[in-house]
Amino acid sequence: MPGGRRKQRVSMADVAKLAGVSSQTVSRVANGQAGVVESTREQVLAAMRELGYRPNSAARSLRYGRFNTLGVILFGLSSTGNSRTVEAIATHAAAEGYATTLIPVGVPTQDNVLGAFTRMGELAVDGVIVIIEVHLLDAATVALPPGAHVVVVDSDAGERYPVVDTDQADGARQAVRHLLGLGHATVWHIAGPAESYSAERRALAWRTVLEEAGREVPTVGRGDWSAESGYRAGLELPASCTAVFVANDQMALGVLRALNSLGRRVPEDVSVVGFDDIPDASSYQPPLTTVHQDFAEVGRRCVEALLEQIGSGAAAPGTDLVPTHLVVRGSTSAPRR
Repeated sequence: MPGGRRKQRVSMADVAKLAGVSSQTVSRVANGQAGVVESTREQVLAAMRELGYRPNSAARSLRYGRFNTLGVILFGLSSTGNSRTVEAIATHAAAEGYATTLIPVGVPTQDNVLGAFTRMGELAVDGVIVIIEVHLLDAATVALPPGAHVVVVDSDAGERYPVVDTDQADGARQAVRHLLGLGHATVWHIAGPAESYSAERRALAWRTVLEEAGREVPTVGRGDWSAESGYRAGLELPASCTAVFVANDQMALGVLRALNSLGRRVPEDVSVVGFDDIPDASSYQPPLTTVHQDFAEVGRRCVEALLEQIGSGAAAPGTDLVPTHLVVRGSTSAPRR
């Protein structure tokens, strides 16, 4: 401004004076409240636009006890599932008129979790969604602050918290049954990290289906969700392997590369099934048969459950499972005779 003076903030009284109404009327319009004649509302809105008035959201939040912001505490953004779940949460929160604040936690310990919740309190959020892939809440290693509005994703803590998750076990069952149904004698498995709740549920379902079918249960391979770890595990698959269920699509990509380097064709020599159905899965060579996870629905249910909790002030523990389905593409076929 000329002379180095700062521009004075436009006040509600300035809008009221220009519109020829009371400050209370301006307040009702600014907060979207009923009880204002439409012509008066338009008159106030026109004055706001002319003066460049912006409602003081902080003051309004303190007055009504709502901040219209949801927090997300996240243990790692590197995995496809976590990043797509965060995207879905932000999208659905915005559709409900809420902003999203994200706090990543590098090392999931009790102190770090409590620190993240403290930070969320400083940022003034109405509720928190915790995306926690590793076994923490499940084993009571970490407890969330009592009284907080919270929804947990990807956990086995439904007895204590509201949990939203993909039906990991059913997805794995569909994958293994598909391969057995094609005529494969058994199915090898390359699992995710041992500390991962999702990896454990998928591996347990794989083993259960084989045992129920009276089939041999091979030794489990292990990766860290990355394509490189899938490649290393793929190199260890025995020559007798004709079918493999891989715990995620990125590792499955590594397995395809490993089989190719070994001169083994997919699906003629080995059938491969992944998990996630990432956008690139249909562009793999060959296109990948995989279990589809509906990350958008997981995000929607998280936001819906948290807003219901904020509105009622009460939380109902339990697990809400989002269904999965198998997408069959070119990476699976009957074994060669």
